Amino acid sequence: MKKVGLVMRKIQFAEAQGPRVFAERLRDIGRELGVDVVFISPERHVSGHDWLPGYEHEKGDLVNYDVVLDQIHAHQIEHVIYTVSGFTFLKMFLPNSVLFPHSFPDPALTGYEMMKPFYGIVDKAIVQTEFLRRQLNDVFGVSDVDVIPIGFNESLAERHFDPAAIVDNRVLWIGRDEENRRPDLVLEYARQNPDKDVVMVFGGERYKESMKKYDIPLNVTLQFALSQDEVFALMNSAKVYWSCSKFDTFAMPLTEALAMGKIVVKPEHPCYGHISSRHAFAGNEMNWFELVNMAAASPQKFSADNREYAFSKFSATVMKQGYERFFGEWLK
Repeated sequence: MKKVGLVMRKIQFAEAQGPRVFAERLRDIGRELGVDVVFISPERHVSGHDWLPGYEHEKGDLVNYDVVLDQIHAHQIEHVIYTVSGFTFLKMFLPNSVLFPHSFPDPALTGYEMMKPFYGIVDKAIVQTEFLRRQLNDVFGVSDVDVIPIGFNESLAERHFDPAAIVDNRVLWIGRDEENRRPDLVLEYARQNPDKDVVMVFGGERYKESMKKYDIPLNVTLQFALSQDEVFALMNSAKVYWSCSKFDTFAMPLTEALAMGKIVVKPEHPCYGHISSRHAFAGNEMNWFELVNMAAASPQKFSADNREYAFSKFSATVMKQGYERFFGEWLK
């Protein structure tokens, strides 16, 4: 069985968020395709809180090259997918290295200036959206780019879909307590709309502490580190899914929301251009509250169009087909 190393930060493997879900999904698909995806992460010089001075973003990665290379060599791996731009130097040692970015040098994101130099070294990448493929080409001159979605779990989307369980006034938001994700906006929306049942889901337990700095309205429920099963069950119960981030690389919950037939309210930024079904409405800080209320007031409880669109574009089947093509070419 051919081996492929998947290099991610320790904290990304640890938390029930997009990177961990992606890693497990890729490992499962690899197994089906006869590829052994081996998880590799730095074990030292990495804080549980990646915003601490000296540990944040790419700085923490650069002091871990020996640890990462030792693991790669111990497993006799020649092909590596790395998800953090700080590991671009791996290609000096392993020519068959490909970037799957979990973040991107966009001015809206923390670490923008720190990430930029690394992207000048990238020569091959896999991305989740056409927008990111265009950005890699137009901004950084990377032309060897495959677009493969992180496919949602179809069996969960089938099993949990139950229109009778939808709560008409429930608005769901999934994100992190980070400035880019704008949890403050969601709390303000809830304050101004006490008739709405607002549920906010955070990927890691660490956000339990950081959310204590906010005044949480009574109509807001906070959830932390849910399993995929719990996410889909909760997603089914909401009528509206709202994303108000400034920028997103993965946007996984948005594709899952479409798959569950949610009426979606999203940002106007072109990075969300792939979320473009009939009942997906783009807005901004000026009109989001109104859009969310209009979506909640819709006579439709769910959108069959959104569901059909997601299954055709973002399912695990589509992801598997993408990696079958990619591995077939790359691992020759």
